[in-house]
Amino acid sequence: MAFRFIVPLLIILGCTAWGTSPLVGQLMHSWLLSDVELRSQLVFHSIHDTVDVMISTKDDVKMDELFRSIASDERLLALGLCTSNRMLMHRSPEWPKILACPAPEQRFVVEHLAAGPVLAASFALSSTESDQRYLVIVHDLTFIERRSSTLENYLSVFLGVLGVVVALITALVAQLTLRGWIQVMYKSLTTPDQGHAHKKLLEPEIAPLVREVRKMLRGLDAPKSAADAIRIDWNPESLRTLLRNELPEAQVIVVSNREPYIHHEEEDGSIVLQRPASGLVTALEPICRACGGTWIAHGSGSADRRTVDANDRLAVPPGAPTYTLRRLWLSDEEQDGYYYGLANAGLWPLCHIAFVRPVFRTEDWEQYVAVNRKFADAVVAEAKTQNPVLLVQDYHFALLPRMVRERLPNATIITFWHIPWPNPEAFSICPWREEILWGMLGSSILGFHTRFHCLNFLESVDRFLECHIDREQSIVSTGSSTTVVRPYPISIEWPPTALANQCAVPVCRAMIRQQYGLAENTLLAVGVERFDYTKGIAERFHAVAHLLEHHPEWIGRFTFLQIAAPTRSQLSAYRNTQLEAEVVTRTINERFGTAGWVPIILVAKHHDPEAVFTLFRAADLCMVSSLHDGMNLVAKEFVAARDDEDGVLILSTFAGASRELLEALIVNPYDCHAMGDALHRGLTMPLEHRRERMRLMREMVSERNIYFWAGRMLLDASRMRKRHRIEADLTFVETSSSNRRRGGTV
Repeated sequence: MAFRFIVPLLIILGCTAWGTSPLVGQLMHSWLLSDVELRSQLVFHSIHDTVDVMISTKDDVKMDELFRSIASDERLLALGLCTSNRMLMHRSPEWPKILACPAPEQRFVVEHLAAGPVLAASFALSSTESDQRYLVIVHDLTFIERRSSTLENYLSVFLGVLGVVVALITALVAQLTLRGWIQVMYKSLTTPDQGHAHKKLLEPEIAPLVREVRKMLRGLDAPKSAADAIRIDWNPESLRTLLRNELPEAQVIVVSNREPYIHHEEEDGSIVLQRPASGLVTALEPICRACGGTWIAHGSGSADRRTVDANDRLAVPPGAPTYTLRRLWLSDEEQDGYYYGLANAGLWPLCHIAFVRPVFRTEDWEQYVAVNRKFADAVVAEAKTQNPVLLVQDYHFALLPRMVRERLPNATIITFWHIPWPNPEAFSICPWREEILWGMLGSSILGFHTRFHCLNFLESVDRFLECHIDREQSIVSTGSSTTVVRPYPISIEWPPTALANQCAVPVCRAMIRQQYGLAENTLLAVGVERFDYTKGIAERFHAVAHLLEHHPEWIGRFTFLQIAAPTRSQLSAYRNTQLEAEVVTRTINERFGTAGWVPIILVAKHHDPEAVFTLFRAADLCMVSSLHDGMNLVAKEFVAARDDEDGVLILSTFAGASRELLEALIVNPYDCHAMGDALHRGLTMPLEHRRERMRLMREMVSERNIYFWAGRMLLDASRMRKRHRIEADLTFVETSSSNRRRGGTV
């Protein structure tokens, strides 16, 4: 019987070894070749000044001595000095006779000679008169083939030994499994009650537990199907099916500071509806449309009070309502302390490494506590059951999970932190660090964008609170409650609603170019965000200056259009960000601008999602240069807007989206030279390369969309609720058994 397991396993491992060894050998070959290229560059940088001097003084004797000395290296075969017409002027004695000077435009060339392969690396030297000289460094590559072959042999032997060991262990496990104890246990749980004799086997206290386990066994296929749906086609209907099957009759409540719909009063008294420029709203609004329920948020619009009912509720979306918006009202004092104070002058810079000093004031903390309490009261008032599913959003409500937990102990509280979480050293400067951590650990599930942020949070908890941390499962236990800490990379809806009524890409291009007075052949790059010091707006403008300075052919042929919505203007750091962007724009435009053309157009105005998508479709390139960001959904929105599978995305390595959109041009936003080079690379990238990259990014965003994000959290919440029900039944059984032994009653 064991051969049924061993033979297929050995076949699989054999095929793996056969296919993997050459692949590893090729990978080693590529690594070593890159190392040789780097060595060539180091040699050139160390001697090029000396060679330039020898060329200018025509000191051939010293040049021959220098070449012989450098070529004595073990793997450096020879050096030569070539002209632009491929004439060999000087060479070391070991220069292969049949090796000609490579073409000047070829930087690294692999030549296969009789003695083996060599790498000829060409580097341009300073020009002399009308002639350009090139230093050619020749490396022997035969050692690469030897090492690759040795590695393949070692790997084949290792996989063979591993296959035998694994096969023996598998055979042992198979023999133990086939003893039948699993089948007996499963049968005892799944066989229906038959006859009086079987009923006597079940104690009255055990019956509820057995029924629950049977129910879970019958429902095991449902989570499996839902998990398959996550990988295949996750959409609003899938999310509704998940709620219906996994969380039946569960009430969903969302809490956020920002509301999904804002009503403003115009000067003529009319009311205008606005959708805020917020990544949080962009992500959550499709979830509420799919799930229904209630969204509790701060009513910040000047006409918000005029549009709600007597209970401060409003059915949304307008025209086709699917959920309820409950607005809360904050006084100016509450908003200054809670929102502008602790949240955005304290926690925001604390969590973002953007070199803005956090400000912590006692009066701000008091308002933060009071507003969290006000929102917690609203959650309890809106809850129609004792165990609702509560989705708490972002750093504005670090204390709310614990406040709700104290009044609704059976609630399933999912808190998602939309911004990065700092390391323990940075977080330690917060005066109320213990209170914030304790409040967040009132959550059942605590989500961050990346695993790195989860680890930072666990380290902070470990340092400042007394608790038990299961690092393998990422679970924090505090007394009788537990919190699961997981990464849930947020995304956008797919397909995006804003894409539904868009014109074709050529039409969008013509509209935007006409709107901003751009020539037909002008290539357009765009940036879209709020005036936030974490977004790196000034840095991308300096990158444009670098592009025009080092590639002047783009002057008059390239424009960067920056859309930036003013935000949090009561805080000096945000006002200064906008002022800096305006000053840098003016300086660069005065330096490079010509009659009828400027390199940067800065539009300080809020744009609706539909207008932003039109801009994305018209652009040749989108730049996201966040200095530090949780995710940055602008990057994913640009990808979603390009159903023509064209366009280039330049993405900061410090944005969470860079962990998923690997086909973007990833840059360091603090290196303006590298960003300028990335702009040039993106503007000159061939069409087939642009489309291949965009196609892969669109596949990723479509599969891991906002419904995937919500579905993972809700699936985890469903499993947690089932586990809690079983634990409650077990507690009942243990209590009943204990009472019986003491002669008591249940």
